[in-house]
Amino acid sequence: MNLLKTHKRNLLIALALIVLAGGATMIYYSELTRSTENAYINADVVNVAAQVSGRVTAVYIRDNQHVHKGEALFDIDPEPFEIALSRARADLALARQAERQDGAEISVARAQVAQAESDLANSRTIYARDQELVAQHFLSQQALDDAHTRLLSLQAGLEEAHAKLAKALSAPQDPDKRGDVLKALAAIEQARLDLKHTHVVAAQDGQLSNVTLAAGSLVSAGQPQFALITDNSFHIDANFKETELHGIHPGQSVDIKIDMYPGRHFKGTVQSLSGGTGTAFSLLPAQNATGNWVKIAQRVPVRIKLDPTDASHPLRIGATATVSVQLK
Repeated sequence: MNLLKTHKRNLLIALALIVLAGGATMIYYSELTRSTENAYINADVVNVAAQVSGRVTAVYIRDNQHVHKGEALFDIDPEPFEIALSRARADLALARQAERQDGAEISVARAQVAQAESDLANSRTIYARDQELVAQHFLSQQALDDAHTRLLSLQAGLEEAHAKLAKALSAPQDPDKRGDVLKALAAIEQARLDLKHTHVVAAQDGQLSNVTLAAGSLVSAGQPQFALITDNSFHIDANFKETELHGIHPGQSVDIKIDMYPGRHFKGTVQSLSGGTGTAFSLLPAQNATGNWVKIAQRVPVRIKLDPTDASHPLRIGATATVSVQLK
């Protein structure tokens, strides 16, 4: 009987020691790591959109396809943009024609100045001669007055000719500095750029998602059509409680278990900690100054960069994970 009591006592002592050892191990482990199950896989996503509006004439990709940077995605009808380019070129031709007309106007204005100077010089000679004739009483005073009037008129005509020449010369003599020429050249460049944008290509290497575009669809400039998940951009957004952030900083190693691959461990590194809690950037942030307030521990997003994974374990945006940050 005593032996049985002794055995029970030893068993209880052993169990107590095991519990104490387990508790000590958990405390020690908690000092070395920070873990959370509130973690999700994310990646850099490019929303693919056309830069010009128009009707889609061809689609070269399918949903969930992997594409490389520069690979063709879809085409927009180029005809309206080809017409715009032809119109811009015609405007440039008109501007060049106006430039030649300005050159001709300068030549005409210079000829008019030369003619006016010649007429004025001749009128001055005649007026001087008439003055002598009037003094000798061979010509009436009326004739002298008429000669003086003609002289004044020719002087005014010369001033007008100089004004027309100055106006003709005020236009830029360098054709590439004329306002209408510059405007036409800019219109040509814009038309060329718009025409180039009718051929839409991938901006990055990655996987397409949510592709529903079909030939014949009308698209608007800047309106997203589907998503491109860029390669080598996968990371984890782990939402730690604010009380668990102490000791977490960029550069620490992270052990990762992804629910879609049970039993497999992935590696990562703490990249950054958010400057605010998740609720601070939500569409409708909490208004803690109103109503009955209840204190709830907030969560702060911690971004974890995933080490490259092999092709047999592809990652999916939104998949859940459990992360353990190695504090020491």
